[in-house]
Amino acid sequence: MTSTSWDPALYNRYADERGRPFHDLVGRIPTPDPRDVTDLGCGPGTMTATLLSRWPRASVEGIDSSPGMISSAAAFEGPRLRFRLGAIQDWDPAPDSVDVIVANASLQWVPGHAALLPTWAAALRPGGALAFQQPVPAGAAAFEVFASVVSRPRWSSRLGSVGGPRSAGNPVRPIGEYADTLARLGLLVDAWQTTYLHILPGEDPVLAWFSGTGLRPYLDELAGDPAALADFRAEVAAGLREAYPAAPYGTVMSFERLFVVATRA
Repeated sequence: MTSTSWDPALYNRYADERGRPFHDLVGRIPTPDPRDVTDLGCGPGTMTATLLSRWPRASVEGIDSSPGMISSAAAFEGPRLRFRLGAIQDWDPAPDSVDVIVANASLQWVPGHAALLPTWAAALRPGGALAFQQPVPAGAAAFEVFASVVSRPRWSSRLGSVGGPRSAGNPVRPIGEYADTLARLGLLVDAWQTTYLHILPGEDPVLAWFSGTGLRPYLDELAGDPAALADFRAEVAAGLREAYPAAPYGTVMSFERLFVVATRA
């Protein structure tokens, strides 16, 4: 992942909503009794720790590029669970060295991540699985709002080159492309897309949601200019309120994600 300054507390504000896709992904992994499990982009470790009960005899390692996230995850460490700081793109496992690789909502931050799939596929032992899920930004109202605000004259020179999950060098690939790549590598592929409807409470909840994820690169870029940061957040908030109107019971946020579980026979 990038060097973005992830905030574990902000990320965990919607822990239940963020956790559901993780469990939906892991629930489809067919590997019955893995020895070695790696979670790429493990974040604060909350979800990674649940893998211990999913596979009671496995050793689990979580890797993340954010020092803040790894510091938070350290609270979960134990005999079968460890965390370390590292970039996903630098992880270079040996062939036949791991049973399960999980990447939950993290690959969209890794430039050219599709090129890493052959190495990860080769790392799987027989019966092992590579499982990942990513948001689908194409057509998502929130990402349209971000792009619209960033393109305005005041922000384009400062933020136009800031990378993110929708930047030109780091796109989420179509689900069929992932399936084709992994199937050609000899893996058995289970792939699907799901649209979640999250009902979020509070004022400007969509802004709060993305302030912990998709907006972080922009917020970090403006962090040294508090006045500009406040103005940018206000413009994004206004756009998000229009795209996601509040109802008496909360704000409904539609969020589409793609899932891939590829298993070595």
